[in-house]
Amino acid sequence: MAYVSIDLPAGIFNHGTELDSTGRWRDANLIRWENNSIRPVGGWTTRVSSAFAAAPRGVITLADNNSDAHIAAGTYNKLYAVNAGGVVSDITPTALTSGDLDADVNLGYSGSFWGTITYGTNRPSNGVPAEATSWSLDTWGQYLIACSSKDGKIYQWELDGATIAAPLTNAPVDNGAIVVTDERFIFALGSGNNPRLVKWCDREDNTDWTPTAVNQAGDLELQTSGKIVSGLRVRGRTLILTNVDAHVATYSGPPTVYGFQRVGTSCGSISRLGAVAVDEGAYWMGAKSFYVYNGSSVQEMPCDVMDHVFNGMNTSQRSKVCAVHNSQFGEVWWFYPSTASVENDRYVVYDYKENHWNIGVLSRTSGVDSGVFSQPMWFDASGNIYNQETGHSHGTSASYLESGPISIGIGDQITKVNQIIPDELNLGDVTLTFKTRFYPNGTEESYGPFTMLNPTGVRFQGRQVRMRINGSELVDWRAGKMRLNVTTGGSR
Repeated sequence: MAYVSIDLPAGIFNHGTELDSTGRWRDANLIRWENNSIRPVGGWTTRVSSAFAAAPRGVITLADNNSDAHIAAGTYNKLYAVNAGGVVSDITPTALTSGDLDADVNLGYSGSFWGTITYGTNRPSNGVPAEATSWSLDTWGQYLIACSSKDGKIYQWELDGATIAAPLTNAPVDNGAIVVTDERFIFALGSGNNPRLVKWCDREDNTDWTPTAVNQAGDLELQTSGKIVSGLRVRGRTLILTNVDAHVATYSGPPTVYGFQRVGTSCGSISRLGAVAVDEGAYWMGAKSFYVYNGSSVQEMPCDVMDHVFNGMNTSQRSKVCAVHNSQFGEVWWFYPSTASVENDRYVVYDYKENHWNIGVLSRTSGVDSGVFSQPMWFDASGNIYNQETGHSHGTSASYLESGPISIGIGDQITKVNQIIPDELNLGDVTLTFKTRFYPNGTEESYGPFTMLNPTGVRFQGRQVRMRINGSELVDWRAGKMRLNVTTGGSR
């Protein structure tokens, strides 16, 4: 007899065939690694049930000058505020142009080129979809600045639940998004229906947008073939993402005020909410890859779950992709719609501290990191607000981790497994299931689940095995290196 240790590196590898993930973890849900220790992600509790009438796409938390905390969120047709006590206020501006709940493709008249489709026939659904409406939200001092991608006006709300957001005086209209720079300028992005134009107000005066010899208001059209989708504050600069490339704006003072430089090509953002800034720079999802801005240039990120994410995405609803920073664990989460869904129901996570990827199933449409509030807050399509990383309840979802094939035989020999020597924080918190095959494309046999004893007697055989860990719900379980007591010999 001999012992075989199942000691796989942290992170998920789900790219290519199942055999390509030999010796790696291949599937997971609601788990993470910390210093190579497997554990569940934090649970969640409902902070406000049905706070909004539709899916929020764009949220922010802000504190006023009295240190009172607020949440602001925008849906396709409304703007809401929620105070720390959970009281919801409809602060929708008067005459706000209602947007689109879902992305759509024009399959009817004018949906394709003249003469290419027979009259009366639906157009193919391979065009560029009209995006689902989202909001860009930022702060001007203690006040909220907001812009709907459909409505295009810039609004200000002065944190009074009894009043609604009002158009910002003299601000440009027909904008795609906004961002407030560290130097206290508001950037209107894609302004005036020009998808490449950036306009900014005077410094410290968000009502003065007309450039003169005595102010610092201005505008500049980016040299790009794409359209601007979003802006982010990064260290010392403002990052502007289009759907094809990336630019940074650096403050230089009068007379030019801002200088703009392209820092990446062929690296566009998949959606308006698909990027987050972190201390190291920024991360975002593109149409077929992930990218990082490191403070000087943009790099494409090697991704171990590329096939799982992009082959499993409903690309017609890609404008709903949202990124959330979870700074407590050094993670960036992206929520996206699977091929069978029109709403976000999956996630992919990059752990930038330990440099690995993770995947799972969870329905969220927006989120904010901890800071103003002590816990992260994430939001779902039903308008619920959740305190994340709270307790260990995952609702009706289960936490699990499953490996790719692990070779347990020598050469062509068959290996028999007799015992499992578990490694858990508390014995019995997890169960193990084993799936064996004699050939890579052969029939798979399943054994278990086994509740762990010390040791656990089992009986199965094969040339390769896959192991599945299921964690007990409501328990902060830990799992480490499992060992198999094996006997090798024979062939098939």
